[in-house]
Amino acid sequence: MSRRRNLVWLGLTPEPERELPTTVAALRTAVRDMAHTPAEAARAERHRVERLILRGTQQRWLRYLAEVTGLVTAVAAGRPGDRRAALRAAEVVLDHHRMLIGLPGSGYGRTAADRRALESAVRTLRTAPAEGDRA
Repeated sequence: MSRRRNLVWLGLTPEPERELPTTVAALRTAVRDMAHTPAEAARAERHRVERLILRGTQQRWLRYLAEVTGLVTAVAAGRPGDRRAALRAAEVVLDHHRMLIGLPGSGYGRTAADRRALESAVRTLRTAPAEGDRA
């Protein structure tokens, strides 16, 4: 067995690396508007994503995306937070998970439950008005 690190998962898409730090920081801090995300929280999330990309494994990356799925589904279920940030994070992670079908290994199968949860959350977040949008 080779001890070399499998890097094929890094070639999927740059969107999670680019989009998730700010949206996830907003979800973790439960701000109602992503524009009010504390700068330190966004920096910490960006650093976490960079560490995962540079030194992590596909397994650790998928665990991180499972955490993001949990944050998204909590907001979709009514937990306070920026629904637009939750929708953006859900769309990014769902696109990522759908692309796993083209990679070798078990990643696509491992993310089946998260894909279902994200699909449901996206439907909810797209149809329910954001708190500030209610009349």
